[in-house]
Order: sequence, then C-alpha cells, then structure tokens
Amino acid sequence: MRDEALAGRLKFLQNAVGAVLGPQDAWLTLRGLKTLALLRLERQQRNALAIARWLQQQPRATGIHYPGLPEDPGHETLARTASGLGAVLSFEVADRLTLERLIAGVSLIAYAESFGGVESLITVPAVQTHTNLSPVERLRLGVTDTLVRLSVGIEDPGDLIADLAVALA
Repeated sequence: MRDEALAGRLKFLQNAVGAVLGPQDAWLTLRGLKTLALLRLERQQRNALAIARWLQQQPRATGIHYPGLPEDPGHETLARTASGLGAVLSFEVADRLTLERLIAGVSLIAYAESFGGVESLITVPAVQTHTNLSPVERLRLGVTDTLVRLSVGIEDPGDLIADLAVALA
C-alpha cells in the first residue's frame, strides 16, 4: 500500500536536498543488494567466526572481541537483537613490534579502513579511525595501541587464516 503523504514528502526532500542517487549508483546499489544477505554476508559471518575461533588458539593474539563467540560479553545481546554474527572482529597483539609485523606480513588482507566490501581488510584503530581521540579517551573506549580490527570478506577462510598465521609467526 502506498502512503501518498510519505511519498510526497520524500519527493520534496529529494528535490530540495538532492539526496538521490544517480542512475548508475542506484543500479550498482540494487545489484549489490541482490547478493548481500544470502551470499556475501553469510559467507563473511562464517569466515569471521572461523577466524575468531582460530585466533583464540594463537598465543600472539589476545582479547579476541567477536560477539559471535559464546563467551564474548556481547553474545547474549547479539543473539537477542540480530539474525547473524557479524563480519567484524578485533583482537590485541602483545606489542607494537608484533603489530607492525602483522600489518606488514599480511598479503591477502589489505591494510585499509572500510566496512561492507567483499574483501578482507585489517586496520589499527588507534592510528586510523580513532586517531583524533586523545590516548586517554581511546583507552576508555578500549582502543589500545595494539588493537587490530578485521572486516572479514568472502575469501576462502583457510586462505585468510593462512595469511594471518604467516603474519603472526
């Protein structure tokens, strides 16, 4: 059922603000939505869970933060409020040298900050996404200098784990 008042308001706002996609952008968005839930996101979530479980066994990775793991403090909230486990996880490494070796050592996983793509990305929030915060504020939020964030893509999970294993070795 069409809500004429809402449609009219949206038309006005789109015209007044210019908040509309161009035809090519709209087509790309629609194309991407067709594979988002059942193909890409499910694969990304499976991959993230596999990586999180693997990281739990790695002595150089500590403080694994992934609400898809039953022992994660956010697991119950996630189970109540979401239909999936998510494709982003974070973990700590022991020191800056290990962090630098990890970032330099990955080859399949790109060092970049973004979410939602099909490729896996690794970031260091303290020097990328949260660099504008003071060290005290970062620590209050749990963003340490050795925190690593992974936005997990659709690559083969064995390949992703192998990439991390080489870089953490």
